[in-house]
Amino acid sequence: MATSGKPFGQIAVPPLWREGRAPGELAALLRDPVFDGRGVPHGSGETVLLVPGYLAGDGSFAVMARWLRRIGYRPRRTGIVLNADCATATLDRLEARLDALGGRVAVIGQSRGGSLARLLAVRRPDVVAGIVTLGSPALDELAVHPLVRLNLRVVASLGRLGVPGLLSASCLDGECCAATRELSASPFPTSVAWTAIYSRSDGIVDWRACLAPEASLVEVDASHLGMGVNAASYRAIAAALHTVFAA
Repeated sequence: MATSGKPFGQIAVPPLWREGRAPGELAALLRDPVFDGRGVPHGSGETVLLVPGYLAGDGSFAVMARWLRRIGYRPRRTGIVLNADCATATLDRLEARLDALGGRVAVIGQSRGGSLARLLAVRRPDVVAGIVTLGSPALDELAVHPLVRLNLRVVASLGRLGVPGLLSASCLDGECCAATRELSASPFPTSVAWTAIYSRSDGIVDWRACLAPEASLVEVDASHLGMGVNAASYRAIAAALHTVFAA
């Protein structure tokens, strides 16, 4: 997995104003039949672990968790309050959470949460039945808006100064995450289903960085932040989970 931080290809910076659509996407979802569970396949009590995005916590998935319960799944939280810690430390905790849940689990991750879901599937294909990633730049984790990269540098600086719970610059090239970087370059297991949901109008992530060749790609018209409360995303998620657990 590349992590160059350079512009992915030679496209313009994603317009950040697109993210202002997120409240409207939530309002539209609440009016859409899919939120009531109509027109999509339902589950039978299978477990789904929800991994929040960068600087987000479990609360960011409150709406989706409610919907997943409505359509017959068992959504489970990660215990993450702020997803800004070292990738290796976070991955270790997620693996422990998987083991505590027991059985085969589907993992839904938004943005950085999707990148962690991919790593989790590579590390534990015996437990992860499938993953769904929402706006996750799998081909280059730093193919994001310059303001987000600036934020990452600030967080990394604080982490280097010893502020607990934050990643640091050593996560990119130090020993602490060497094994995780090696894991990110490993082939994705063929036994694990992967649906990658992306949007060309994403205002934070370069959508082309989401087009992992190992994944089944689903395009939606959504903002980056709103992808987790977007009706088209929910239809794609329901279809993906049905495929995962019907296999």
